[in-house]
Amino acid sequence: MEKEGVCDDIKLSDQIQIYPDEPYCSEIGTETFASSQKIEGGEGSNVVFSTEAPLIGKDPYCGCSAKKLNFKGSEDLIEKENIGQQKKLNRQDRIELGRLFQGAVTSLDWELAERLIQLADPQTLNDLLCVGLDSVWFLSTKHEFQGITGLIKKIICHGAYDFTRATLRTSFLASCVSACQSRTMSLADTVTVMAQRLQERLQECNGDEILKAEAGAKVQKFTEWALKCIGFHSRCQGTRDRVSHNSAAETELQLSAFKMFLDLAGNHLSGREFTEAFDAACFPLTLFSTSFDPGWASGISATVIQGLLGMLVEGGADNVNQCFLEASRFGSTELVRVLLHIAQRNSLDVDVDLALGFASHYCKIGTMNCLVEEGNAIAFLGPLMRAAERGCMQVVQWFVKRGCRDMELCLALTAATSSSQVEVAAYLLPYVPPPVLTALSIEILRAAGERSGGSLQGVEFLLKSDFLGDSVATYSVADGIARSSEDESVPWNLKSFLQEHWSESAFEEGRRESHENFMNFMRVLKKGESEISLRDLPAPLRVAIAYMPLYRECVNTGGRLLSQRLRGQLVEAVRQLQGCVVAVVEVSETRNLMAVLEHHLTAIFG
Repeated sequence: MEKEGVCDDIKLSDQIQIYPDEPYCSEIGTETFASSQKIEGGEGSNVVFSTEAPLIGKDPYCGCSAKKLNFKGSEDLIEKENIGQQKKLNRQDRIELGRLFQGAVTSLDWELAERLIQLADPQTLNDLLCVGLDSVWFLSTKHEFQGITGLIKKIICHGAYDFTRATLRTSFLASCVSACQSRTMSLADTVTVMAQRLQERLQECNGDEILKAEAGAKVQKFTEWALKCIGFHSRCQGTRDRVSHNSAAETELQLSAFKMFLDLAGNHLSGREFTEAFDAACFPLTLFSTSFDPGWASGISATVIQGLLGMLVEGGADNVNQCFLEASRFGSTELVRVLLHIAQRNSLDVDVDLALGFASHYCKIGTMNCLVEEGNAIAFLGPLMRAAERGCMQVVQWFVKRGCRDMELCLALTAATSSSQVEVAAYLLPYVPPPVLTALSIEILRAAGERSGGSLQGVEFLLKSDFLGDSVATYSVADGIARSSEDESVPWNLKSFLQEHWSESAFEEGRRESHENFMNFMRVLKKGESEISLRDLPAPLRVAIAYMPLYRECVNTGGRLLSQRLRGQLVEAVRQLQGCVVAVVEVSETRNLMAVLEHHLTAIFG
């Protein structure tokens, strides 16, 4: 596909930028993600989760009390608090503190969680901010809302400052939560589906294979983290390995909590960071999109992601159109619907016609329907012509059934002809009105020859098909182009091809060749020295030997018309068989000439 806009080739740094460099920690229930790298060569936003953020992978703390968290007592907590204030915590202490904080949040032990905040150094506070903000997407009651938002406020008041990491990470997680709510399969199966879709998507991207493999592994690791996080919270909520659907009230609580966080972040988040968060939120939806329930975008499951994306746009995200184009390219129809809604609600422009081009190039029929019916895309010509050039019959048929203008169909026919897509050309030909073909016949053949790349199979198909519906007119057009020796706009290969096979001179040459073959046959018949004398063979057999090759060539050529060269040979052959001058040389009599030849040949089988 020609490069049209920002995402002809999905840049890896645009789409695959969630890099957990470290393996999962071996400690029970702890996973650590760290990254400080980006894949170079990309454009647009650069979403990077450069973080170490603790998360419990198993659920030993569901419904647990403070005693089960291995705290010896208030004296021990005070002692650790004093140590935390005096020096930076080491990595092991940070991990342990994160585990304890996660357990306190999960068990709704707000008092314990607040005391743990007192122990944290600045970097650990950033980790706790991520954990607290991630919990927002699992709120179900007003009590939980007040507890989580209170913790987030305290964490920020105590010195947490990495709002960027928290925003990007939680946007990604919220998207996964929203997507999983639309699915009927288990989270374990979801991991498998996600991995498969990720590999498919990487294959659709251009770029270095090693780079794509590394990026894919990192994205998959982070996505698996998100799904484990979802599974952990789901089990703690008593829904086992499935994600419960939010009620309208729960959705409102979750979005309100996130809005409160954004208000607290204030000017610490720039438009670029909102843009990167928007990217992070859209990416998982493209992985899950093929298994969304129909109408997901208008259901309660999509309300959270719509609200989240809306807030990111209000904060300054300016990549709605880019994400919209990428969603169209990968056939993420439900995400396309969501982004259409976001754009309309915020009075933003999205290029639906360019998106239709991307969707059609990758044969995403469902997305094409959405873009036309809901996005009002109307630019059919470019996508139709490219589909015809590639021979993508499914897309061509879709456009034709949707309704195309006569000139669009004619140009698509020319495109299919130039690239020798005979099947597509055969499908389109009946849809182009004869007056249009007649008026543009020379331009069609000339353009097809110019863009043929050396193969004139498509041009030959049009002529054999009698594309003008009038054999005299079709032969005349071909002869006219063949005679245009002074017209430099006619490609030399097209002119040579027509002169050799489809011109009046080719017809005469065909007659001459047939006559020479006849004379050579007669010389062998009369003077041949072969032990098998042709004169001793039955007359019908001699006819078969002389003319069966020509008959087979005429039959195998296919189409409604013979080339002028073959037609000349046929006329001369009939004249020889009839033993007199054949007066029928009009092109419309070709079938009659074939009937005469068949009559003489079938006599041998009579």
